[in-house]
Amino acid sequence: QVQLVESGGGLVQAGGSLRLSCAASGVFFSVSPMAWYRQAPGEQRELVASITGGGNTQYADSVKGRFTISRDNAKRTVYLQMNSLKPGDTAVYSCTQRLPGRDYWGQGTQVTVSS
Repeated sequence: QVQLVESGGGLVQAGGSLRLSCAASGVFFSVSPMAWYRQAPGEQRELVASITGGGNTQYADSVKGRFTISRDNAKRTVYLQMNSLKPGDTAVYSCTQRLPGRDYWGQGTQVTVSS
């Protein structure tokens, strides 16, 4: 059974920073691709960043140069460092773990960026 618990969201002013964490329990974390998604009210869910088990990363164009995804396999945790935040980054951020046959999702954490 896989469980993902996000933390680190909150309210921040534009230009500020937040660091999201996603703690995973279950199997195969160190080899599983992990990703952060976000969904703003009335918008479709968007892939923000992903990281493979080997540490290769990809980012949405909208966050390149501002966000950094990383993982600590010993702590079974994936992080999303978010700098230079903009009001357009306001959304619920969720992490996922990809295992053969299905993706597992956390409950999400709210990020609100004020102008």
